[in-house]
Amino acid sequence: MKPETLSFFEKVYEVAKKIPYGRVTSYGAIAKYLGAGKSARIVGYAMNGSHNKDVPAHRVVNRKGLLTGKHHFEGTNLMQQLLESEGVEVVENQIQNLETIYWDPAKEL
Repeated sequence: MKPETLSFFEKVYEVAKKIPYGRVTSYGAIAKYLGAGKSARIVGYAMNGSHNKDVPAHRVVNRKGLLTGKHHFEGTNLMQQLLESEGVEVVENQIQNLETIYWDPAKEL
């Protein structure tokens, strides 16, 4: 499929698939990268619907590093467990050292 024919959700998934192991980004950073800076919430909707699409949705958090999408994962703490398995420290649903592990698609892609 040509990039210009991809839906917005599919574009979000393509960016999310590029987030490196052990790093996180925000809904807003993905939206801004895709030229839709005010669409962070729609990126969140895309992440909610990304199950079974091989998308590392656990690596997308809010701008403050909070695991706001965690209730969309099976189990109680799956999002946190996936992040911790990649070496990301999470305390009280918040990424620690966010500035160190933050991945900005606008700077990296």
